[in-house]
Amino acid sequence: MKYLVVSAYLACIPLANWLISNVGTTCVPNGPCLVPVGFGLLAPSGVFVIGLALVLRDFVQRHLGRDWTITAILAGATLSAFMAPPALVLASTASFLLSELADMGVYTPLRERRLALAVLASGLVGAIVDSAVFLLLAFGNLAYLEGLIVGKLWASLAAFGLLIALRRRGEIDA
Repeated sequence: MKYLVVSAYLACIPLANWLISNVGTTCVPNGPCLVPVGFGLLAPSGVFVIGLALVLRDFVQRHLGRDWTITAILAGATLSAFMAPPALVLASTASFLLSELADMGVYTPLRERRLALAVLASGLVGAIVDSAVFLLLAFGNLAYLEGLIVGKLWASLAAFGLLIALRRRGEIDA
């Protein structure tokens, strides 16, 4: 199961980059393709995949460690190079690495005492860092920051619910 989760996490990075360039209800010229995330907000279309990735990243970090997590980020960036423009690859790689550092700063101290709190708090911190860094590097502004954070929150909550269900069934030790 651990390696299935690593594979899913690894696939999230190139998939999100591909979605941002190709799929959305609106595609901005020289900008991202966008999807609605609620409350009248739009976000780049990879938002739901990245929200899932933030939860999967916590699982990889817990079960396989920081080195595996960073290796998966770099491998995902390499795969992205075949599917997305260089600016998106650079922006997503930098944002994932920086948000991983922020995530570890929150998740690692909390995980042994309160796993649910660790996943949710680190997901929120990771989402904010990831969103701000990505938007600034990829598009030079923070125009969709609120939408990215809301969309990642929805995806993180859904992924968190799935992990809880799998844990209750005994399929994972999350």
